[in-house]
This record gives sequence, structure tokens and C-alpha cells, in this order.
Amino acid sequence: MSQKLTALVTGATSGIGAATAKAFASQGYQVVLSGRRAEQGEALVQEIISNGGEATFVQCDISDPAQIQSLIQISLEAYGTIDAAFNNAGIEGDIFVPFHEQSIENYQQVFDINVRGVFLCMKAQIPCILKNGGAIINNASISGLIGFAGMSLYTASKHAVIGLTKAAALEYAQSGLRINAVAPGAVETEMYQRLASDLAIQEQVAASHPIGRAGQPEEIANTVLWLADQKNSFTTGQCIACDGGYTAQ
Repeated sequence: MSQKLTALVTGATSGIGAATAKAFASQGYQVVLSGRRAEQGEALVQEIISNGGEATFVQCDISDPAQIQSLIQISLEAYGTIDAAFNNAGIEGDIFVPFHEQSIENYQQVFDINVRGVFLCMKAQIPCILKNGGAIINNASISGLIGFAGMSLYTASKHAVIGLTKAAALEYAQSGLRINAVAPGAVETEMYQRLASDLAIQEQVAASHPIGRAGQPEEIANTVLWLADQKNSFTTGQCIACDGGYTAQ
């Protein structure tokens, strides 16, 4: 009997992270969920278990290196291995603010989570995954592929995530570790609700995507699972846009 695979998902308490954790579990992975909201995390664990899966929740702030090390240690103690990691945790910060009015505090907060956090997670995950091979997938954004007025810091942080992804992928390309990113367009999550708080804005956002609507978290999760699957072992160093055609315009 082959050993089960283990997936680690950060920012797993809602939205794309939660959908991806459930998708991994549905495919037979043991799943370690991490996030800052313990109540939501434990509820998701119970949902996965009730559906026949295996899952553990670890409360973690990815801007804290000590908490990340604890997350990795608990993951290994629980399941013995990490075969796939989805670095999903991120924040939008203060957006729709003119560049020259952006605060240093906002810059620090956005980059601490979106860039430093991804760097710290990858730094801790890589030695574990190298032992048996596997995949890391980082959640970027179409904001990492193109520019958006009023979203300078978020856009810069997501460009940085893609840069980390590509550089690291080249370093480990011959080591059995594949590193890729996904770049979602507008997806119906808590973040989306904060950015597009009224129906008129949501309709405008939907219309801006050639497919005519915003995405669903499960659609991004399916791409993450595709990238994690060893059947797709020739794919590394890529950023896959899941955006309803937005960046094709």
C-alpha cells in the first residue's frame, strides 16, 4: 500500500485556500491547513473529516519565522512528509490609494505577508519536499502580470511572488521539486467582497472579464491540484493565469 501524500495550504480558512484544502482532501491527500483564524480552521478540518478525509489545522501567521517553523514541524509530526505546498495566504492592504499617498506602514504590512511570508514559507518547505520530490504552488494574481492603477503595492508584491517562483524553480529544476504559481483574476472570496462591495461594482468587474463573470474558488483550486500532480512533471517555473481571459485582452 502506497503512502498517502500530504499537502500544506496556507491561508486556508476561507476562499481559495479553503477550496484548495478541500480539493486536496477529495483527492486523497492528508491536508495541513494553516491560517490565523482558529475557529474557521477547525471547522474546515471537521468538514473534511466528515467527508472521509484527513486534516489538521495549525494556527500560523506567515510573517513570523518561528510560527512557520512550528507549522512545518507539526506537519511532519502529523504525517511524516510534505509533498505539495500551496502558499496562498495574502492581503490586499490599503488599495485605490494614489501612489504618493501610500503609507510606509501599508507597504510594510503588504510586503511582510505577500512577499516575505511566501519567501519564509518556501525557505522552510523546500528542504522537506526535496527529500521525496513534489511541488510548491504560490498564489500570485493577475496583478503580478499586469499593472492596476490604485493598487501599486499589492501589484508590486504579486510581481515579486512570481519572481520568487521563477527563480526558485530554476534552482531546483533538476532536484525533483517543481515550483509554479497561479494568477487568479477576480474570484468570489472575502477579499473580492471587500473590493467590490456593491452590486454595480461587481457587475463592472464581471463585465471586464471576457468570460462574463468572476471566478469561483474551486476553479483556482483545480488548477493548483493540476500543478501539484506529478503527472504534470514537465511543468515548472510557470505562472498560470486563471482569469476568464482577462490578460488575453
